[in-house]
Amino acid sequence: MSKQEETEKLTYAEAVKELEEIVARMQSDNCDIDKLSAYTRRAIELLRLCRERLTATDEEIQKCLEELS
Repeated sequence: MSKQEETEKLTYAEAVKELEEIVARMQSDNCDIDKLSAYTRRAIELLRLCRERLTATDEEIQKCLEELS
């Protein structure tokens, strides 16, 4: 399974948790500068996933609300 497929299988909560862990590592005094670009790339992947999930959920809610009108 590719990293992209693994990312897509994450739940929103799992993606947020991983983002929090990455941010904590990046803010740490022990942050490995050699891994900083990898952390940043992974964070961007996770942020895109979260944005997609939030957008899809918002659209679904809007559709449900329109059906009630």
